[in-house]
Amino acid sequence: MLFFKPIRILSVFLIPAVFVAVVHAQSSTTPGNKPDADRANSSTSPDQHVVLRVGGVAVTEDEFETNIKEFEAQGEEGEGEGAEKAEKTRRDMGNDYASVLMLSQQAVSSHLDQSPKVRHDLDIARLQVLSDAEFATLMEQTKPTPEDMQKYYDAHKGEYDMVYIRRLFIWKKGPGSSNSQGLSPQDAKAKVDQILAAYKSGGDPSKIAEEFKNSPNGLLDATPSMFTRKELPPPLEAIAFAMKPGEWKVADDRPDAFIVYQLTEHRTQTLKEVSVFVEKDVQAEKMQAKLAELRKNAGIWMDKDYFGNGTAPADTDKMPMTSGRQKQQVTQTHQENNNAK
Repeated sequence: MLFFKPIRILSVFLIPAVFVAVVHAQSSTTPGNKPDADRANSSTSPDQHVVLRVGGVAVTEDEFETNIKEFEAQGEEGEGEGAEKAEKTRRDMGNDYASVLMLSQQAVSSHLDQSPKVRHDLDIARLQVLSDAEFATLMEQTKPTPEDMQKYYDAHKGEYDMVYIRRLFIWKKGPGSSNSQGLSPQDAKAKVDQILAAYKSGGDPSKIAEEFKNSPNGLLDATPSMFTRKELPPPLEAIAFAMKPGEWKVADDRPDAFIVYQLTEHRTQTLKEVSVFVEKDVQAEKMQAKLAELRKNAGIWMDKDYFGNGTAPADTDKMPMTSGRQKQQVTQTHQENNNAK
C-alpha cells in the first residue's frame, strides 16, 4: 500500500489540475453516462474512455495515465534513500488519485482556493510551471549540431587531454612521519635518485621500482591510472601533463613519502570519446547567450540599496539554472543522451 501524501501533491500538482478537470467535467459529462457503461465499452479510445469519477468530475484513461506519473514522482520526493517502496496496484493508484481529487473538490467547495495562502501557493506553482516550460523550450532550441560540437572540440582540444600515470610511493619513517615502516629520509631519497638516474641514462628504472611491489617500504601501482584535466591537484597536474612518455619524475615530497610518477601515455581523447561533455559545454554556452539576451530585453532592474552591488548571475558549472527542477532536467537530459550514445 503506497503512502498517500495529500499536502505535498495538492500544493505541487493537483490543485491547478483539478480546476481544469472540473471545467472539463462540467462541459463533457452527460446524464446517463454511467461507469458500468464506460467499462463495458472497451473499444473506446483512451482519450474518451472514462476510468474514474469523483462527484461530477470524470477522468479519462489518458488523463489518469498521464497524471498518475506526476503523482508518483511527487510522492517519492523526500522519502529518503533507505525508504522502502511498496509496489502499488493500479487500484491503489486509482484510490490515491480519487482521494486527492476528492480533497481538491472539497477545498474548492470550502472556498479555500480564495484564501490568501492557497492563492499565493497557486501563483508560485504557476510561475514555476511556466518557467520550467520556457526553460525546456530553450534547452531544445540550444541543442548543439554536429558542426557546433566539432568547432568547439577543435578550439578546446587541450581540455580533453588524458594521461596514464604509474605511481610509486616510497614510505618514509622518521621526523614528521607517522609511519612505523619504511625507509629513512636519506635512504628514500637515495632510492628516488637511483630511479631518476636510471631513466636519464637510458636504463630501466621500472626494474628498481619493482622492488616496492608487496614491500613494507613502498607501493607501486600494478597498472597505470588514467587522469584527465582537472582530476589531479593543480601542482600534480602540471607535472603529469608536462612529462614525456616513459619519463619518471618526483611529483611530491612529503614527510611520510616520496611520490614518483611514471608517464606511460599522453594523448587527446577523440570527439567521439568526449561527445557527452562537449555537448554539455556547447549547450551551456548557447544557454548563457540566450539567457543573457532575455535578461537584456526583459528590462530587469534591481534596487541596489536592497540587493547590493553584485554583478550579473555567475557562470556556475557552465549551466544557468533558475530552479532545482531545471538542474535535474539538464542532468537527466544529458544522461539520456549518454545512454543513447
